[in-house]
Amino acid sequence: MKTFVLTGATSGIGRALLEEFSKENKVFAGYRNPKYEKELAAIDNVTPFFIDMEKPYTITGAADTIRQNTDKIDVLINAAGCVIAGPIENINISKIRRQFDVNVFSHLDFTQHLLPLMDGGRIINISSMASFGIFPFIAPYCSSKRALDILFNSLEMETRGRVKVVSIKPGVIATPLWGKSVELNQDCIENDQSYHREMEFLARNALKNEKRGLPVGEVVKVIKHVAEVKKPKSSYTIGKDALAAEIVSRLPQDLINSIMKFGIKKKFG
Repeated sequence: MKTFVLTGATSGIGRALLEEFSKENKVFAGYRNPKYEKELAAIDNVTPFFIDMEKPYTITGAADTIRQNTDKIDVLINAAGCVIAGPIENINISKIRRQFDVNVFSHLDFTQHLLPLMDGGRIINISSMASFGIFPFIAPYCSSKRALDILFNSLEMETRGRVKVVSIKPGVIATPLWGKSVELNQDCIENDQSYHREMEFLARNALKNEKRGLPVGEVVKVIKHVAEVKKPKSSYTIGKDALAAEIVSRLPQDLINSIMKFGIKKKFG
């Protein structure tokens, strides 16, 4: 049995990964809402731990709990996250800080605490096609995922291969994250008069994505491969939309900007 540590284990991609890896491995499963503790504890091979990515003291506590119960971690999967959206012109800076706290700093903090147990192990980060950085109105999310990729890629180089870091970049996946993102950004959707049509479109599109995206199982298959293969790649792009975003991101920045501006003008006038 291998030992996995998984944040964001109560829904979406994280929950699907928990169900897959707990079949034959020991899994430490992170939860934020206490209502999930008993449910997770009832699953064979699963040890739940409390962690709130916005509260550093819980990150330290979670790492202490894991260290007390194992002396080796084979795979750490950083799956927890949230989406902050809005026009950069109007969005409150505190919301952007929150985006980075949840999607970047918390994962780095948690990983630093667990690295002594990970010699020869793997870190798998659930990034996003957003990390290619071409999408307007979700810049906080895009930049947080790019920062996550850059920081952890440097971690692998600096540790001289003591850990292998892999970035998973899915496109639109059918998960509850989309509905949660609408709830999280409701104030901006309802009250930003300067970009009201754009924000309403983002909300409608997010709710559609919750149902029309690729099945979560497509991501699970890739991550299972990454966890098992001898020499995984550093990055995996999942879905045609993610592949298209990757290709566009390689164009000159001025051309990318022109394409995006044309799209916005055509859609909203």
